[in-house]
Amino acid sequence: MFIHKCVIQMPQIAVFLVQTLLGMYVMILLLRFILQLMRADFYNPVAQALVKITQPVVGPLQSIVPKTGRVSLATFIVTIAVQALLIALIFVLSGLGWPNPLMVLIWSLIGLAAQLLDILFFAILAGIVLSWVAPQSRHPATLLLWQITEPVMASARRLLPNLGGLDFSPIVVFILIQLMEMAVIYPLAQSFGMPRGLVLGL
Repeated sequence: MFIHKCVIQMPQIAVFLVQTLLGMYVMILLLRFILQLMRADFYNPVAQALVKITQPVVGPLQSIVPKTGRVSLATFIVTIAVQALLIALIFVLSGLGWPNPLMVLIWSLIGLAAQLLDILFFAILAGIVLSWVAPQSRHPATLLLWQITEPVMASARRLLPNLGGLDFSPIVVFILIQLMEMAVIYPLAQSFGMPRGLVLGL
């Protein structure tokens, strides 16, 4: 009975491990993409660690795909590929067979957009908490958080009137993120029949 129960649970365990490990790697690739997009300090120790982790898969493509302005197409392509592989493996391990490649591509793009918004949300939240707990911190991770979020926060501040030193830009950005998820991400996921839980955050 115990062995039979373990056999039944094996696919669930495999899906959990694949979704966790590859999902974390997708997040790391997205962080690298964001750092490049925001022109963050790549000499920062945390940024260097992200580059070392992702360079084995991004590096070979960098010599083929040129960088376009702030956008690293090589990082973007690799991130989509890893996300698509993750989705395909979840289907196979769940006993559903190989999914439609076009749908996998669409689901991957929707999932990455949702995860980008999640990263921005939690980066701003972490920045707020750190500003209370350690306002004078010069930790490399703190500096990277500021470099990731400040361009977005600065844009939000320009939309607000002068409030005498009070900064409501995080609230504006949080509202905009929620609106984008409600008006764009979730409707797209439903329109293309994206299974719930297929990508972290959706």
